Amino acid sequence: MLALFFEWFSWRSPLLLLFGLFALWMLVDALRRGEWLWALFIFLFAPLNAPLYFFLVYRAAAGPVRGFELPGVRTRERIQELQDRIHHLDNARDHADLGDVYFQQGKLALAEASYRAALSREPDDLDTRAHLGQCLLRQGRTTEALPWLEQVCGVESDHDFGHTLMALAETYAVLGRVEEARAAWLRVLEHHTYARARVQLAELCWRQGEGERARAELREVLNDDAHAPAFQRKREHVWVAKARSLLKQIPA
Repeated sequence: MLALFFEWFSWRSPLLLLFGLFALWMLVDALRRGEWLWALFIFLFAPLNAPLYFFLVYRAAAGPVRGFELPGVRTRERIQELQDRIHHLDNARDHADLGDVYFQQGKLALAEASYRAALSREPDDLDTRAHLGQCLLRQGRTTEALPWLEQVCGVESDHDFGHTLMALAETYAVLGRVEEARAAWLRVLEHHTYARARVQLAELCWRQGEGERARAELREVLNDDAHAPAFQRKREHVWVAKARSLLKQIPA
């Protein structure tokens, strides 16, 4: 039915053709996420259900955590598996893993509840402490996030391959602790080449009047992207796009 709908659009109007492409995009996304009911609804009646899916599922999942990563698989099957394990075993690792899945889906309140459940069972786990800190940060609860992130980075500065330190740098920046944020970004970049780190360091340098340093960092992001493997380009495309945008704004 979607194919007929798409064919009907193609000769009626360019705008309708664009909507047909949009509906196909939403259908493919729903299938990739395992949202089988949404996929069926979009297939049966795209004009209503494709826009609804975009606002209720696609944007909700991408919004607060777009460009910020944690390990975890975003599938209904994985959630069900973890919920079943929790029901039978109720161990900290399964609660934490469920929190990671919810985090990646953008369901931050559910992620926080899972992380706290994990910590009530295993209070000293560094991964769970770090991920709870990141979860609080993405909810805008920066002051609450700070001690969790500082504690983990104090024990293991390169925890989660630098992702925890990047979150700490972002926390310092939001709190106005600019020099500490800068130092944290530089520590990340001693061992990694994350676009997320370079772009935010460049923003900080620009605000401090270091336009040339900012441009150099942004150009490095674009140079790295040109030679990066496909999986890395997909993972960092949000930050690469931001680097291009910022580079146009900073006067030469």
